[in-house]
Amino acid sequence: MITYDELHNQNHKITEHANILHYLLADRSLCDSKVTCDLFFHFVDMVKEHIEVTDKHFYKHLLVCDQETKNTATKFMSGSVEIKKVFSEYLSKWCNKRGKQLRISDYENFKSETDEVFNMVLDRIQAETENLYPLVKEVTGDLRAVV
Repeated sequence: MITYDELHNQNHKITEHANILHYLLADRSLCDSKVTCDLFFHFVDMVKEHIEVTDKHFYKHLLVCDQETKNTATKFMSGSVEIKKVFSEYLSKWCNKRGKQLRISDYENFKSETDEVFNMVLDRIQAETENLYPLVKEVTGDLRAVV
């Protein structure tokens, strides 16, 4: 079981990391620092964990409801698949597979793609907060936790 407070805390931490990384990665000289890399890969782990938790706990409640609710669940599930795909391609392109290091050969392209990926994640978090969580609360009747 995961509480809505825990989900909101995850979302806050992901957003906070994205905002900090946005500034750090804007300076090419900071991209290769250990501190930036550690923060970056912590962000990656948090996003992956959050998507996994959402996929595991939310959709089962929505897929047994009316068609409109099922459509919303399907939309979020499709978005989840797309985020995983884009995130995986992004990480394959810009990260060293052996260790947790960034591998930046074209900084301008890296920066542009990073902004796109971060915006995609932040848009998803906003959509969850505004649409998914309230819908699951309504369907389950539980205002504290996703069962």
